[in-house]
Amino acid sequence: MPKILLLGSGFVAGPCAEYLARNPSNTLTVACRTSASASAFCSSIPRATPLVLDVAAADTTELEAAVAAHDLVISLVPYIYHATVIQAAIKGKTHVVTTSYISPAIQALDTAARDAGIVVLNEAGLDPGIDHLYAVKIIDEVHAKGGKVKEFHLSCGAFPAPECASTNPLQYKFSWSPRGVLLAHLNSSSFLSSGSVVEIAGADLMARAQPTTISGFPHALEMFPNRDSVPFREFYRIPEAHTVVRGTLRYAGFPAFMAALIKLGWLATDVKDWLVDGLTWAEATQRACGASGSDESALVARIVQLCTFPSTAEEERILAAMRWVGLFSSEKLVVSRGTLLDTLCARLEALMQYQPGERDLILMEQKYGVEWADGKQETIVATLEEYGTPGGTSAMARTVGVPCGIACQLVLDGVFSTPGIHAPYTKEYCDPIRELLDGEGLLLVERVL
Repeated sequence: MPKILLLGSGFVAGPCAEYLARNPSNTLTVACRTSASASAFCSSIPRATPLVLDVAAADTTELEAAVAAHDLVISLVPYIYHATVIQAAIKGKTHVVTTSYISPAIQALDTAARDAGIVVLNEAGLDPGIDHLYAVKIIDEVHAKGGKVKEFHLSCGAFPAPECASTNPLQYKFSWSPRGVLLAHLNSSSFLSSGSVVEIAGADLMARAQPTTISGFPHALEMFPNRDSVPFREFYRIPEAHTVVRGTLRYAGFPAFMAALIKLGWLATDVKDWLVDGLTWAEATQRACGASGSDESALVARIVQLCTFPSTAEEERILAAMRWVGLFSSEKLVVSRGTLLDTLCARLEALMQYQPGERDLILMEQKYGVEWADGKQETIVATLEEYGTPGGTSAMARTVGVPCGIACQLVLDGVFSTPGIHAPYTKEYCDPIRELLDGEGLLLVERVL
């Protein structure tokens, strides 16, 4: 019976475990930092056993023993720990699946993984993941017909369904790691535009968000570039492309609010000695941004000095959102990890939870600017619009967890058997995953404009 170790029981782990539990041969060990979390997760999963394990522990002895005792490990912990997990898997000769990008630290383990004879499959989620499955398919089909992909655009976002978005002024709620969400707004990015590489520093990313539309979706959206898009011209084998952009979607207005938080220093990740329990939120905002005082008028004056607002109405909107978060309040804050980012993260997580009866939304759209051999030009569009189930599985969990579960089963079944560090950039990986994913109802709808 294949033995699977699942590291993490967070937002997206459920559908992955449920998919693997469909196979009566599979047994699952779910490892969390606390017994309560592991036991609660396992209570609804057949043949699942809880395990207390801290992947972040300096001593990796327990991690290595747990990994070695299984045939495959699924790493759904924060991406910074993936390399540690893979190192343990190399020692234990255990296959690995993650839903994260291949980092330099992971890529550096390729030779060791090949020597150990293990498959390490990454980017097996939504974005990255489902996006690759359709990009490879559509690009291969265009090339097979003699066409060229001159432009590639990807937009993907996770947010509340429109009817649930108006319950807070940020129009956002957390369907995955709140810390990961906030940090994603600080990533530096680069993309290819009309043959030139455009680079954006992380501190400037939110200010570069642009209005965009998704076919058939009537609500105002904005898109900002997601990490480094440039290598995907090579990954997707489209050397003819002059534009390659992968972006993240948010409801209009959210990036401007995040840009203001960045200007104020609230997304700083370094430990602040002055940030201690007992400070008020207003005092912390004063220290973070260098205001002359902690009264609201002094804070607002400093914010207006630091931030550029296109209109008085936009200024008032963002200030109102800050009041809603409590950044001007006399309430005592509780410090998390000694950083402004983590302290704010805990606050937002409490304020921006999904309530009973609410549902989330995943939007993904790919656009291909195609030039055919006869000179004709077309735009191929592939769209995914997936809603969560109120009181049940979120769209985020389903679109990340199900592809991850499928990828794990394909590794266990030997469909993916080439040792080393991999991502689904070829038909060898994309076709088997996509065919099973289509059977789960998770598919992009394609059409030609």
